[in-house]
Order: sequence, then structure tokens, then C-alpha cells
Amino acid sequence: MSKEGLELRLSDRVALVTGASRGIGRATAIRLAEEGAKVGVNYVSDPDGKNLADAQSVADEIAGFGGECMLLQADVSSLEEAEKMVSDLVGKFGKIDILVNNAGIVRDSAFRNMSREAWDLVIGVNLTGVFNCTKPAMEHMRNAGYGRIVSISSVTGQMGNFGQANYAAAKAGIIGLTKTLAREGGRKGITVNAIAPGYIMTDMLSSIPADKLEPAKDMIPLGRFGAPEELANAVLFLVSDEASYVSGQVLAVNGGFYM
Repeated sequence: MSKEGLELRLSDRVALVTGASRGIGRATAIRLAEEGAKVGVNYVSDPDGKNLADAQSVADEIAGFGGECMLLQADVSSLEEAEKMVSDLVGKFGKIDILVNNAGIVRDSAFRNMSREAWDLVIGVNLTGVFNCTKPAMEHMRNAGYGRIVSISSVTGQMGNFGQANYAAAKAGIIGLTKTLAREGGRKGITVNAIAPGYIMTDMLSSIPADKLEPAKDMIPLGRFGAPEELANAVLFLVSDEASYVSGQVLAVNGGFYM
């Protein structure tokens, strides 16, 4: 996709997208870059190097249409690594205007069988990770008098789900954190919002047997699952000037599954 002749909504903006090597994060990083943002593509290292390869493919796609990005390896559950990631991004591009907290994992089981390790892992990445990335990013935004923060929650955080007590707690926590930060950041020109996706066709969803997914599809008024690109467009709206008076909100992108 060529940028020539287009009026780009995010020209001169610098964005960080966590968990950007695949799925919603990948689609979001590419969409923001298409609109002119310089993008930090975060990924977490893994033994076989697949995450790095996936992140590099995101960078290659962005470079292919003339965009700018940098790869940023960091485990968001570590405050030290998150702070370094933000510092490295600012060191390269001079600022951070946009933060998209997308990184997340699942460790599902019924609550009675859930281990403390599974609880801590999911809370550590999905909720504490939002704290770890937002803390240093928001400080830069405060000093600049401008910022856009969007965190990916979930319909599970709104209504709960059997076998996902840890995930639901983390995603519900994101909603409470979002509303609080919107109150604290507003006078500094920072908007803070969340998106609560429903069933989105990512690697996580595609791994579920079709016979288990079909009943869920029947409960969605639009009659289909969402695409990562549809989430990315919602993020784009919230970080753009068109949403300059939107803050402290939870945007449901779920096909009407939960109202």
C-alpha cells in the first residue's frame, strides 16, 4: 500500500504496540504505520525464535509500504524490560505519543484446578504488563502534554467465562485501570481508553475445534467472528484526532455478542 497522495492521520506520531508479532497486535502495528506513525513492534523472545521471525515479518511489511518501525524485544511482565523498551523507542524516535497495550496470554482451567503459577503468569502479563508499560510511557506523555493510550481488554473481562478466572480478572482490571488513568491523565492532554474484543480470528481462536466454536458463532448477532484488522481500525480511531474527546471508555468490538 503506497502512502503517496494520502492524507495520513498519524503523521509525525510515534507508537508502541505490545505483543505485535501476530494477531491483533500485528494488525494494529501495520495499520498505525499505514497512517504514518513510526511504530515500536514489541515481541517476547522464545526458544525457537518464532516470535522474532513473526515480528520481523511485521517490520518487513511496514518497510514494504515505506513505513518506519523498530523491533523491541521485552517481556512486559518485567518492569525493568518495559522501561528499557520505552526508553529505547524514545531514544530512536525522540518521543512516544501512542501506547497500545495488547500483549496477553492465557492459562485456562476451572478455578478449583487453577494453580497459583497459572494465576500469576496471566495477571503478570495481562494486567501488570499494562502497568509496567504505561508507567514510563505516560511520564513522557505528561511532559509532552499529549498522549493516547489504548489497552486491549476482553468481553471476558465484562461478563466472565468458565475456566478463565485469571484472564477475566486481568481484563476486568484493565477496565478499572483505564478509567482511573483517564481521570489522572486528562488535564495533561492524555486520553486513555480500552477495547473489549469478542471472538476474533487469531491463532488462539483458530486452535479451538470447529464444533466448539460454532455454538459461539450462533450467539453473535452479526453471525461471524471478527478479524484482527477490525480491531486495528478501532484502535486507529481511538488514537486519532477524531477521538480527541473520547476518554475513559470501553469500546466493545464483538459483533453484538455482549451488549
